[in-house]
Amino acid sequence: MKALFYRVFALLFHLSRLLFPVKPNRVVFLSLHNEGFHDSLGAVSRAVMADGRFAVRVLTRRDLDGLRGALRFFFVASRVLATAQYIFLNDNFLPLGLLRFQKGVVITQLWHAEGVFKKFGLAIDRPPAVRARECAANQKLTWVVCSSEDVAPYYAEAFGVPESKVLPLGAPRLDALLAPGASERARAKLCEQYPELRGKTLVLYAPTFRETAAQNDALLTQFDAARFNAALGKTHALLIRLHPQVHPDRRALTGALDLTDFDDVSLLIAACDVLVTDYSSICMAFAALGKPTVFYAFDLDRYTSERDFYFDYADYVPGPVVTDFDALLDAIKAPGGAEKRDRFVRFNFGVPDAGSTRRVVDRVLGTMENEE
Repeated sequence: MKALFYRVFALLFHLSRLLFPVKPNRVVFLSLHNEGFHDSLGAVSRAVMADGRFAVRVLTRRDLDGLRGALRFFFVASRVLATAQYIFLNDNFLPLGLLRFQKGVVITQLWHAEGVFKKFGLAIDRPPAVRARECAANQKLTWVVCSSEDVAPYYAEAFGVPESKVLPLGAPRLDALLAPGASERARAKLCEQYPELRGKTLVLYAPTFRETAAQNDALLTQFDAARFNAALGKTHALLIRLHPQVHPDRRALTGALDLTDFDDVSLLIAACDVLVTDYSSICMAFAALGKPTVFYAFDLDRYTSERDFYFDYADYVPGPVVTDFDALLDAIKAPGGAEKRDRFVRFNFGVPDAGSTRRVVDRVLGTMENEE
């Protein structure tokens, strides 16, 4: 069924291409999987909108809501893409492989994560049909942006493009986080909404999802908020943000501030002092800010048997790895791991600064030729 939808979309796209010319100043931001725009796509889109020289169109998953939305997306989005000079996306858009763009159209992949951690894209096993569509879509890319020169070869592999198409321009999402005073402003904003956090060391627990419902339900049985509060509650506050794919019994979150539905994870990263995670790429931004992360990997053997990492997990992650709750509490009190974190940041970000968005805008919107 998906293949049929892709072909219908391609048909409408090519009809629009015949009927309407490319608009030289039209920039489209396409996000059908991560529509919150709190990632690098959002940072670049806001910069381009503020520039004022471009006609910006944003296409998100919300445009597909309901039958009317889906029909409108097919007819309107296909025309918008067919007449765009520049297209930015932050995930795979599989119909892309069926679309033949006009000469000079520039398509840039701003992947929704930074650096390299868990394998992704063409570096992981896919069903043959999906892999073929991914390969075809990636061949339409003019540029793939990544966060450092060291990770560029991994992005070339993940997207099946020559390394000459990979631009190591940094991570635009981090610009706002790295701006002077960003953490202080974020903390003040969060404490204004939740006054009970004032004066506390803020510990954010943000595990990633597991493959089965039973494994996801077990996440909070491995984290004892009552014991956390008994040991650290006078000086620390526990904030929990679960992955959107995890739907536990919320009663299990008693004793912690449940921010699973909090929209802006970047604000939480900026505001919090210590991160506790497992295999989530949220550790990337936290490390870039120079903040400590403790990796609570109670199911490390099982998880690593199901999901490939680029490097040895325990050696690579930017902080101490613990597998039991007592060790976790000790590590939160004194996280350590500065040397590992510095090495991790150098590899994934070089020297982080707040200029990545401008570098991307200047490089991509100054490009007038589509390299195929």
